[in-house]
Amino acid sequence: MKVSDDRKGEGIVSANINVTIWNEHRHEKTNEKVASVYPKGMHAAIAEGLTTKGVIRTATLDDPEHGLSEEVLNDTDVLIWWGHMAHGEVSDEIVERVHNRVLKGMGLIVLHSGHFSKIFKKLMGTSCDLKWREADEKERIWVVNPAHPIASGIGEYIELPQEEMYGEHFDIPQPDELVMVSWFEGGEVFRSGCCYSRGAGKIFYFRPGHETYPTYYNPEVRKVIDNAVRWAAPVDREYPRYGNAKPLEEIKGGR
Repeated sequence: MKVSDDRKGEGIVSANINVTIWNEHRHEKTNEKVASVYPKGMHAAIAEGLTTKGVIRTATLDDPEHGLSEEVLNDTDVLIWWGHMAHGEVSDEIVERVHNRVLKGMGLIVLHSGHFSKIFKKLMGTSCDLKWREADEKERIWVVNPAHPIASGIGEYIELPQEEMYGEHFDIPQPDELVMVSWFEGGEVFRSGCCYSRGAGKIFYFRPGHETYPTYYNPEVRKVIDNAVRWAAPVDREYPRYGNAKPLEEIKGGR
């Protein structure tokens, strides 16, 4: 699927879904433990789990324009975002570019610590802060909206033997749809699968994915992300027209 970016409303011109996976790709270069888990980078592991047809590309922070040029974004139907240690290094210009594309229909999937990224906070309009703890504890991700397309093919819950804890309160707007809630061995709960719409674009936040754990090899986690790509893909319609508008009917007595 490809949506025009010139505001003229060409709509979707292809049945394929083009996906760009953006990864900070710093932990894998600086932390031996992370490199041993994701030798090709987390973006490669996420890409391996996608089954959608279309172009699947990856981009990283240290690429020119962070790998998110106008050309790349204009050819991206769904952008997947993972970041953590270098949120502040992401160019404000690129954030504005991504934000503009989401409003015009590009889907956005924000993973794990991407909750604190500039783009997610800009779209949410809140601090997106939360509680956290690294204690190698079990996470059980409960499906609370089993009819939702993102939950397709997933059982009652996904169980991860070790993950970083995120706990409430999660300072985000009330989700349009809440698909999953996590419980942690230490007792906390967390809204871990949240859906939003902003402009013509759809956004899904998915919690699991700490860099030191092999979470993105988990078949059910991969299934959720794959489902989310299909859900977030642009719909087949013209882009809305804004500004001064001529009346559709005759206005009697008007100016």
